[in-house]
Amino acid sequence: MKIPRNDTTVEVRNLKMYFPITRGLLQRKVGDVKAVDDISFEIENHETLGLVGESGCGKTTTGRCILRLYRPTSGHIVFEGKDISSMPERKLKPLRSSMGAIFQDPYSSLNPRQTAGSLVGDPLKVHHLASGNELNERVEVLFRLVGLDPGMMDRVPHEFSGGQRQRIGLARALACRPSLVICDEPISALDVSIQAQIINLLEELQEKVGLTYLFIAHDLAVVQHISNRIAVMYLGRIVEITGSDELYENPLHPYTRALLSAVPIPDPHTEKDRMRIVLKGEVPSPVNPPPGCHFHPRCQLAMADCSVERPPLRDVGGEHLVACFRV
Repeated sequence: MKIPRNDTTVEVRNLKMYFPITRGLLQRKVGDVKAVDDISFEIENHETLGLVGESGCGKTTTGRCILRLYRPTSGHIVFEGKDISSMPERKLKPLRSSMGAIFQDPYSSLNPRQTAGSLVGDPLKVHHLASGNELNERVEVLFRLVGLDPGMMDRVPHEFSGGQRQRIGLARALACRPSLVICDEPISALDVSIQAQIINLLEELQEKVGLTYLFIAHDLAVVQHISNRIAVMYLGRIVEITGSDELYENPLHPYTRALLSAVPIPDPHTEKDRMRIVLKGEVPSPVNPPPGCHFHPRCQLAMADCSVERPPLRDVGGEHLVACFRV
């Protein structure tokens, strides 16, 4: 395995995450759900890597593997120079304070019985970073940092709006001053007007605190706005990685082109003239994915080799990586 660069926060190499399928009284293993199937990428310091794809393609599982909420089936996850993929829990705990997570649903990710102040302060208690008056002071600072009034610290989650709850989740994620934050669709459950506020807040905090983001989302317009680079996933594999503007101006993989063709453009003349790419069939099951390139049963450009051999993720110039024999 190559040594990670000094300017890289996370390096993922050949990551696999298979969930076993068991049956019968003895729970005999009969197969695997191949949620993440041999992917590699890196996230550089202070950058935002967007991760996009259809539901069920493995985006959230990838984020949870990096956080080590799941222990990967195989592969390597190097975080700040340390391989954490198989690290025991006692050694992993000190590193957890350097990672934060913002979850998709602000309604279910907060304990309804705790006050907002105690929710934000919990990570500081768990990692023994503050207590007593110092704990209250740091929680107040975190509330102000995300645009909340510290006077709301004694309220419980149901007294907040969806946008305010997500701000509480963000304050909790930043409590231990992490270097990496996994944003797992943090705005998909919010109103459109609130989405823009949260995105702007994330960008401000990145500049102010020096954060690195893995931003998981469905909304391609949002991902383009906030990301430096974008990785496109399909059925557990990454099919294309490149800079944000480059992906939208010059998509190379047939799946990426199909995704972008579904994004509406606020110009009736352009929208009328452009060609919509409609994919045939359904997304195959991750229990029994197609051989070769996973996308070949739905691809209009597929040839014989696509159903036999897996295309490697290769650089086609300008740090534009794509996994397709036809490019």
